[in-house]
Amino acid sequence: MRIELYHSAYKHLFPDNVVIEELFNQAIWAEGPVWIPKENAVIFSDVKGNCMYKWQENLGTSLFRSPSDFANGNAILPDGSLVTCQHGSRAISHTDTQGNFSILTNNFAGKRLNSPNDVVVKSDGTIWFTDPPYGILSNHEGYQAPSEIIGCYVYCYVPQDNTTYLATFNTMRPNGLFFSPDEKTLYVADMSSVEFSQQGLHHLVAFDVVGHTLENRRTICEISPGIPDGFCVDKQGLIYCSCDNGVLVITPQGEYIAKIYLGKTVSNCTLGGQKQNQLYITATNSLYRITLNTAGFQYNNCHHSQ
Repeated sequence: MRIELYHSAYKHLFPDNVVIEELFNQAIWAEGPVWIPKENAVIFSDVKGNCMYKWQENLGTSLFRSPSDFANGNAILPDGSLVTCQHGSRAISHTDTQGNFSILTNNFAGKRLNSPNDVVVKSDGTIWFTDPPYGILSNHEGYQAPSEIIGCYVYCYVPQDNTTYLATFNTMRPNGLFFSPDEKTLYVADMSSVEFSQQGLHHLVAFDVVGHTLENRRTICEISPGIPDGFCVDKQGLIYCSCDNGVLVITPQGEYIAKIYLGKTVSNCTLGGQKQNQLYITATNSLYRITLNTAGFQYNNCHHSQ
């Protein structure tokens, strides 16, 4: 494990005594880390293990939910409650701060979703998620079934009116997604190379956010080695994107500036900690942490509500 710096102007991102810590290594396929400010905890999924874990400082890792309905991506709402992508029920679920559980959405226009994969929450409380087919292709990450929707899209669920909007048709295999700090741009990992290895996409793309829809698709960069899965964005707008052997740090213009090299396939990451300066990374069977000289922006409203 090491840091590779490609652009000296960004050396300040990494403290001189930077350490990459492995916090847990008992998952089958760790995914979907999210920081829960009110509990000072990270909740993350083990998709293939059909369970979810909670990690806390000084307490370590405990089982959060089992079975998890093949949970994948997670995010929090402005009130600190949890939203989760569930391959098994092909749904987005909600767990409130008292632990009460409900399904928010599992269909579009009366047709079942494929298998919601990753999710991000806008500051207005709208829930944006991707819907590739990975949970219905086999019984390893969900339940094998035919798709009822011709295509894999990005959706916006609005809790206020319980409506799911199709945000864009213009994706092949959308996976991870995250807003820019001003929420005017939504970045999406489009990665059809999983099924089409020779000609498939492994790109990070961006859209303009217009109401409940996405417009003006453009390519930020091609992710190599491997594919873009999950990622997050810091308050400076830098993108921390998963790849085959670590986390690539990328400018909004698509320039690689550094890599956090882990030597194993990374699935996702999130910024958390009390100062929002700790990058939590899920990679194959493990959860890692690295403290950076930057901070996230997604959970500021949660801190204010305490």
